[in-house]
Amino acid sequence: MRIWMIAIIALFLTSGCVLQENGSDRISAHVTRVVDGDTVHVTVNGKEETARLLLVDTPETVHPTKQIQPFGPEASSFVKELLHDANVELEMDIGERDKYGRLLVYLYVNGEMVNQLLLEKGLARVAYVFEPNTKYVDDFYEIQKRAQQKGIGIWSIENYATDQGFKEESSVVQEENRTEDCTIKGNINSKGEKIYHTVDSPSYKVTKPEKMFCTEAEAIADGFRAVKR
Repeated sequence: MRIWMIAIIALFLTSGCVLQENGSDRISAHVTRVVDGDTVHVTVNGKEETARLLLVDTPETVHPTKQIQPFGPEASSFVKELLHDANVELEMDIGERDKYGRLLVYLYVNGEMVNQLLLEKGLARVAYVFEPNTKYVDDFYEIQKRAQQKGIGIWSIENYATDQGFKEESSVVQEENRTEDCTIKGNINSKGEKIYHTVDSPSYKVTKPEKMFCTEAEAIADGFRAVKR
């Protein structure tokens, strides 16, 4: 019996899982650094990991090719104050990591989910909704809707937070001035592949665009490829 117990414990440790005394499916961790509003560094079982909050996106503050975006500093400051040197709990969905090797998590501190708090305060939008990691997506959309109705945070700037991301004022104006000829849909799939769909593509009508393009050359220049037929 003793040999079997040792073997079971070893299996959980090597698989990255942690058994909680209360039977919870959450993993205990410690925050070592807050990168920005939706990304933190944590230690789990003595191992350093980068954790990305699931289903939410905060404005950029540290992106190598983008300027600091409105409400990005506020989101980062909120999370830094909340999680500084904090002991937290991580809840996974079905897929545990993204293409960059980051843990994909719902992060809890003092019993509250940080993903949800960011949405409630209008400091994040619901984004990167990819199956099968959609456990709380319906709840998140409801929370986001209430923040939109209040017009707080990112929702206080007209046309700033969209399904395609956060837009600078110049980008908003440019988008409003685009003609109806810009019908090519750019979409990033669950594998991170950037694919564009013309009106002749079989899946064009059901494709939710993250960017719109006027020409195929414009889409290709932005790193997108044609959909495989």
